[in-house]
Amino acid sequence: MVVVMTPEATDADIAHVVEKVESVGGEAFVSKGVVRTIIGLVGDIDSFHGLNLRSLPGVANVHRISDPYKLVSRQHHPDRSTVWVRGVPVGPDSFTFMAGPCAVESPQQTLEAVEMAKAAGATIMRGGAYKPRTSPYAFQGLGEKGLEILAAVREATGLPVVTEVVDARDVPVVAQYADMLQIGTRNAANFGLLQAVGEAGKPVLLKRGMTATIEEWLMAAEYIAQRGNLDIVLCERGIRTFEPSTRNTLDISAVPVVQATSHLPVIVDPSHASGRKDLVVPLSRAAIAVGADGVIVDVHPDPETALCDGPQALLGAELRALAQAVRQLPPALGRVDASALARTEAATSA
Repeated sequence: MVVVMTPEATDADIAHVVEKVESVGGEAFVSKGVVRTIIGLVGDIDSFHGLNLRSLPGVANVHRISDPYKLVSRQHHPDRSTVWVRGVPVGPDSFTFMAGPCAVESPQQTLEAVEMAKAAGATIMRGGAYKPRTSPYAFQGLGEKGLEILAAVREATGLPVVTEVVDARDVPVVAQYADMLQIGTRNAANFGLLQAVGEAGKPVLLKRGMTATIEEWLMAAEYIAQRGNLDIVLCERGIRTFEPSTRNTLDISAVPVVQATSHLPVIVDPSHASGRKDLVVPLSRAAIAVGADGVIVDVHPDPETALCDGPQALLGAELRALAQAVRQLPPALGRVDASALARTEAATSA
């Protein structure tokens, strides 16, 4: 931390700050300039917070220069990480396409959607068995029956499963079926759930809270990492703003900003960001161009009858356009398809 003193600060004011810092075991290094004096602090950041340094006489401001998130920061882990989901990589060397139905409705609907996704190039399937909804009267998901359907579809297609868990009490049962546990936007600040998935021993897909700052998002990831699990993939899915023309506002700049400060992979969810199928492909292209490590999209065989988020689900021409973008654009940026890396890894392991 750095304490910036006012131009009017006296030697006594400076000495008082130094004394307070040293009282909690910290070190203070005073640098006097022509106009201002700056005091650099070394020690336990949390103990410094308890000193209320901003309230001391002669203090103009206090700045934190180290990341509050230690485990997910690049300060101590400079190389970006790759997370493996049942043999499929998500990271800086590849581009990972995740797709499937927003909600599991039936065995046939789920299988058809995932087969469409796989044909379009998806290497991980998404599907919701538990659905946190704004309205308590909306479809809440099939629960464990939905998990059983996802497991059967995995058996049929070979694609790993990422599915959402909404309650810490459900983590053990979801972890039995899923290859990756998803934390949705509404639970991004559910600290008990974050800690529970951190202890589950499975990779985690952490969506950004709809009103979360980037620091709050990374602090949520820190809750997971602090429980011993660094297999975390971050997902930018749009934030709530004043703009009503889309469901949310996709913060595309969050991708390079997070990649600069955290070693975790970052993917984009253009489906939930926009809520409109006509915007999914252009937003996916933008995600690829800005350097995202993957995208996750909704696919449904009959969007008009979908029980959840039908207007954003892809089918037909839109899905073919997305498949083309995912196939052609990442190689131009030096990335390979995740399935190619997965085959290489499998061959090496064998």
